[in-house]
Amino acid sequence: MQAKVIIHLDNLYKNIQAARKKAGPAVKLCVPLKADAYGHGAIPVSRAALEAGAEYLAVAGVQEAAELRDAGISAPVLLFSQALPEELPYIVSQELIPLVSDGEFIEEAAAAAKNAGKPLRLHLKVDTGMGRLGCRSEEAAALAGKIAACDWLSLDGLATHLAVSDSTRPEDLAYTKEQLRRFREVVSSIKDAGIKPGLVHAANSGGLVFHEDSHLDMIRPGIFLYGYSPDPEFPAEPVMELRSKVVNIKKIKKGESVSYGRTWHAAEDTFVGVLPLGYAAGFPRALSNNHSVRIRGRDYPLVGRVCMEHCLVNLGPNHGSLETDVRRWDEAVIFGPGFINAADMAAKLGTISYEITCNINKHLPREFSS
Repeated sequence: MQAKVIIHLDNLYKNIQAARKKAGPAVKLCVPLKADAYGHGAIPVSRAALEAGAEYLAVAGVQEAAELRDAGISAPVLLFSQALPEELPYIVSQELIPLVSDGEFIEEAAAAAKNAGKPLRLHLKVDTGMGRLGCRSEEAAALAGKIAACDWLSLDGLATHLAVSDSTRPEDLAYTKEQLRRFREVVSSIKDAGIKPGLVHAANSGGLVFHEDSHLDMIRPGIFLYGYSPDPEFPAEPVMELRSKVVNIKKIKKGESVSYGRTWHAAEDTFVGVLPLGYAAGFPRALSNNHSVRIRGRDYPLVGRVCMEHCLVNLGPNHGSLETDVRRWDEAVIFGPGFINAADMAAKLGTISYEITCNINKHLPREFSS
């Protein structure tokens, strides 16, 4: 096995417990599993999360939900993205819970439930400032009434999504507070109409950490559960680790170059280790000459361009002189707990930790460590 992903489920459990403690015992937990649990493996992660006490799971769409149901996972599953009309019979049969935003789809959902002779739970999504999915605040009470008036539908929850809750810039703090104010007004308008809103939820990872008034009835922290917190004072434990092996060691003379583009030349006679891991596996090419890997407890810099299937590290001019030196077939840690993590890599690339973990190739074997 030339490269593999280690998923530290014990760290997932720690992060779940930290989130629950932060939100309080009365608040339910929904665990987002989009993009194969952010690259971590949706089936094992969902099982571990449910064992840790999560009440709800959430996915982007029906295909991801089907993977859970096919694996025998019967817990409530929210569908975050807009479902398609042709998916409604499956949604009803599998008791999935779509988020809805408009009257047309509510009517189609009602027809599908009536046709199946089986009631369907819905969560109404309200756009309070994300500008993506969700109805406008002033439309929410009428849509909630439309759901409540249908014998085949039930309003199981009311949701919104916070756009900048992970930011502590004053203008972003103010924007989040305004979103939450609008959302509270929507909740009140629905209650004033004599309709029970069900579970009221807004908090993503940023909301969990920075906005206690967003915790409400349920929290939906995503990236926090996988090990990356927006607040260094409230840290989370990284869950994913990527490893490879040293499959070859080569001597490189002073002035010689390695890899495509000849972007690195040896400043002295040295040795390089070859790792069978490249951008095809999701290791970013943009980290060429700008990363280190850990082998036998020591860190070695990446040299030359990351290739499709390989990368190289500089083992130094004195390689082979010590018992602790790297040997062929040694394991190399690319990133993970206690070392460079996905957030560190993302910072170098001007992106976010989500992109790093989601891009690690799904075909790399996952080992689940508890």
